[in-house]
Amino acid sequence: MAIDFTLAPEHEEIRKRVRTFIQETVVPAVKPFEGSEDRALKREEYLHTILDLRRQAREQGLWLPHMPKEWGGMGLGHVELAMVQAEAARTRLGPWILNCAAPDEGNMHTLLHWGTDEQKEKYLRPLTEGRVMSCFAMTEPEVAGSDPTLIRTTAVRDGDEWVINGHKWFISNARRASFAILIARTELDVPEGRRGATTAFLVDLPQEGWNDVREVETMHGSTGHSEIVITDLRVPDGQILGGRGNGHRLGQYRLGPARLAHCMRWIAQAETALDMMVDRALNRYSHGSLLADKQGIQWLIADSAMELYQCKLMVLHAAYKIDKGEDFRTEVSMAKHFVAGSLNRIIDRAIQVHGALGYSTDTPLAHMFQHARWARFADGADEIHQMRIAQRTIAAYQATGSTAAATGGLPL
Repeated sequence: MAIDFTLAPEHEEIRKRVRTFIQETVVPAVKPFEGSEDRALKREEYLHTILDLRRQAREQGLWLPHMPKEWGGMGLGHVELAMVQAEAARTRLGPWILNCAAPDEGNMHTLLHWGTDEQKEKYLRPLTEGRVMSCFAMTEPEVAGSDPTLIRTTAVRDGDEWVINGHKWFISNARRASFAILIARTELDVPEGRRGATTAFLVDLPQEGWNDVREVETMHGSTGHSEIVITDLRVPDGQILGGRGNGHRLGQYRLGPARLAHCMRWIAQAETALDMMVDRALNRYSHGSLLADKQGIQWLIADSAMELYQCKLMVLHAAYKIDKGEDFRTEVSMAKHFVAGSLNRIIDRAIQVHGALGYSTDTPLAHMFQHARWARFADGADEIHQMRIAQRTIAAYQATGSTAAATGGLPL
């Protein structure tokens, strides 16, 4: 099996253009607003700046790298998307500027695959054009977020409408969203814990019955993860997305590639941390030599470089399998688990090499570390992915007498 991750000349040209745009246009434009105490007073200027950056991205042909050309996108495969995301995510706003940030990116894929023509025009079209934002409402505080078969939010049929009641939280983007993809239990006779009980609904926002209670305060602040109480929310039957009873299938379809897209962005953050670690080691003098000359520091750098290499290979191989139409579930689970852990470890090592400076907010490392901790349970906790990987490894051995199929199916 030939696997070649060498970029075609036209894709290498795109990678360079994304890097140049992010480093030379986006970073300088948003830097004046970072950490500004009077940011609230500059909000109008800030919004004007980032919307203008979106306009420039579109004009430069760097818009929607994940979407087909007929929808105004760049039409890239997942391998090519990996290099775009890895360049864009070197700064927090990069993916949003290119209109390939979560949760909108995953919602676009979902609408493209599951939506009717009418739903695509109403919801997907303005999303791809950057005129609206969206959210995905699945997680609930009362049940394990890693097991969507336990969802308690209910939707009961009433004529041509559905009446929805429930409780959601950590709904990213909810306060900025013009619509939500909401997962609710419609098949009340299906036992809890079984698939086929839930349905996805398209919900226009704001709407009576959708009550945004608060933004959940996290260890990195209050940044748009809302708690929602849903009370007698009425949704027309035509707002079902993907067919009744397909909520679980739709959610898993959405989350597979979305997990890998997160990994692509995390690689950018990990590489930024490693770059900072090496730069610090080359410029900090202590106890008779530069930090870069000390074995203890060299080991931190070496471990980080090896992990980042593994991260890149895992993401590229999983992306390759998606592009080839092969079963990618195990590879994506492995990548999601490993890259999330590596992100935390590499940033932690970078902080250690920076010492007190790394612990301060004078560098981006402290903020990066706060965000990185979320990676180990977002879109499936570490332990859930480990469970699934183990189950598939056991199943592969039972089916063939070998675990090779569960370790990438590679020719060695």
